[in-house]
Amino acid sequence: MAVARFGRQVKRPGGFCIKMTAVAILGLCFIFVWSMFSSSSSSVTTRIESFDNIGAPPGSRNTRVNIPATQSSIKGEDEKKFNGSVTLSAHEHKSEKKDQKEVANVKKGKGKKKLPEKVSKLKHGSEESESEDSEKEKEDEDEEREVVDGKEEALNDEGEVNGEETGGEGAFIVSLDQESEEKLEDDGGESEERGKKRYKIKGPLFDPKAHYHWKLCSTRSKHNYIPCIDMEITTGRLQYRHTERSCPRTEPMCLVPLPRDGYGSPVPWPDSKVKILYKNVQHPKLAAFIKEHSWVMESGEYLTFPQNQSELRGGILHYLESIEEMVPDIEWGKNIRVVLDIGCTDSAFGASLLDKDVLALALGLKDDLVDLAQVAIERGFPALVSPFGNRRLPFPSGVFDAIHCGGCTIPWHSNGGKHLLEMNRILRPGGYFVLSTKHDSFEDEEVMSKLAASICWNILAHKTDEVSDVGVKIYQKPDSNDIYELRRKKYPPLCKENDNPDAAWYVPVKTCLHAIPSAIEQHGTEWPEEWPKRLERYPDWLSDKDKLVADTKHWKAIVEKSYLTGLGIDWSNIRNVMDMKAIYGGFAAALSQQKVWVMNVVPVHTPDTLPFIFERGLVGTYHDWCESFGTYPRSYDLLHVDHLFSRLKNRCKQPVSIVVEMDRLLRPGGWTIIREKVEILEPLEGILKSLHWEIRMTYAQGKEGILCAQKTMWRP
Repeated sequence: MAVARFGRQVKRPGGFCIKMTAVAILGLCFIFVWSMFSSSSSSVTTRIESFDNIGAPPGSRNTRVNIPATQSSIKGEDEKKFNGSVTLSAHEHKSEKKDQKEVANVKKGKGKKKLPEKVSKLKHGSEESESEDSEKEKEDEDEEREVVDGKEEALNDEGEVNGEETGGEGAFIVSLDQESEEKLEDDGGESEERGKKRYKIKGPLFDPKAHYHWKLCSTRSKHNYIPCIDMEITTGRLQYRHTERSCPRTEPMCLVPLPRDGYGSPVPWPDSKVKILYKNVQHPKLAAFIKEHSWVMESGEYLTFPQNQSELRGGILHYLESIEEMVPDIEWGKNIRVVLDIGCTDSAFGASLLDKDVLALALGLKDDLVDLAQVAIERGFPALVSPFGNRRLPFPSGVFDAIHCGGCTIPWHSNGGKHLLEMNRILRPGGYFVLSTKHDSFEDEEVMSKLAASICWNILAHKTDEVSDVGVKIYQKPDSNDIYELRRKKYPPLCKENDNPDAAWYVPVKTCLHAIPSAIEQHGTEWPEEWPKRLERYPDWLSDKDKLVADTKHWKAIVEKSYLTGLGIDWSNIRNVMDMKAIYGGFAAALSQQKVWVMNVVPVHTPDTLPFIFERGLVGTYHDWCESFGTYPRSYDLLHVDHLFSRLKNRCKQPVSIVVEMDRLLRPGGWTIIREKVEILEPLEGILKSLHWEIRMTYAQGKEGILCAQKTMWRP
């Protein structure tokens, strides 16, 4: 009635004043509602601080740290400033009004202060200038892609926007590797992944109102649960491992329990080379294995590893020296830097090579149930668990300087020699394949020789060592295609030109030979520089070296000025590190002087930069983070996550399962450093708190932030 009466009054001759009054009332109501929303309890107060140069460790382990406003710069031909940062919190902060350059009120997820749309680029000290319209266009056109047969195809439906914005005077805070990744995608860069359905997630990646109630996994493999490798059956005899990678239909949302006898803090490096806590790796089959092998011994609560002891008589050092004597071109730690150790039967091999500056990645095949890869990881050596059946291993082509198979039981000559052909794919042109056996039958030896000759491997040496009583064969892969044309029988045939040798995720092993790279734009045409020169040498086949130089400088500055000194991490307790979204390996290269090793994971939906990471003398693997990673629980001391979640919005059915997987990968007491959008970090902080992780530090600037957290011993 009142509204109708008001309407009749408006129509009268004097209704103009009433109209103006109504407009004024509506305007006041709008201002009131706007102020209510803009002063949310979870608003972020902007304080210009150092985002990438956190200068002091946290004063309290359980509180956030506010550092006085500082600015630092990287000096080059032109001075580039780091952006400041703001404190990120899910709690209420009072707005402080200061100098216009220092303070701006920011709504949760959306900055009230206008942010620059253009991202400045560091390129030999000079900035590339591009129009704001074209830059915004690039961000908006970052379409979701579906991969078919190893190649990306753009979808017509709406995809996620991966462009990052940042405030402040400079834009250096945006990860240069992420910027370069987006450019590569715009340029049509290929990525290899398993063709699978996209999940359209409406709204935020993580529901900020969700409440999580966790429970322990009730799997038969208990504290050693590897979801995509363990086979869980309810009746009959338990078979622990799949012969192929096979993940559960639904991502696990349970937490892996701790070992039955409890979990102790790992022995720090380098003491872990000679002893580890037995209860951390206890396994039913391991006890029987220890009784039969002299290179590992039980001593009280520890497993000990006597120096220079191995399954080989005469010791592992004699074994390595005899290999160099047989082939002098094998110079451990110089000419040979990256080695794949098939089978992981004796971690003394990787331990001794590490003393020679060789990075040996052990491949645990998980067919003997002994869990020796877990022993290697606990000792602080690089290891990966993967079945080796009908699918390619998760590595690009031509990246390993040498491959070693010491007493492994792989039938190289079976099924058309497909396993040896897979070794040929991942072995660098001119690389070495070292095969050693104690008791090789004459028939197997003859078949192996014929197979090696059919793929043109040259036998450089064949000798039975009198001390170790082990027969050693050293093969070399050809470094050009000329020899392939000289074969009498063209079997195995050369692979088709459209068969991408770098496609490795869920790709079947082919019984064909890939041509040796010959074009200058292909990786593998030249042998890398000696270590450590190769770490910062950029080969001719890289198209844009300026981006890589900038990326290296970027991560070096962040690691030195922030990660090593400003996050409160005790790096003497850090040995096993994973970069969950490595691009050029800049983060791992920045840690090269630290006593750590880094597993560089290149997600399958991003541009393929893994060959360059190996070229630098580092190790890594392909992976799809919508699935579980191939390693044991409690493998890593530190996880580095740079803008991974924001790129998985339309890929994973349950993005929260990635956080659950991080909890499985990380050791109790381990750390994670997450760089992400504020809109993702805020609910993510709540998820980590529900897991009883301790949030050590959070910072943000504009729409970007950083979170540092530590996992506890808590289990539900």
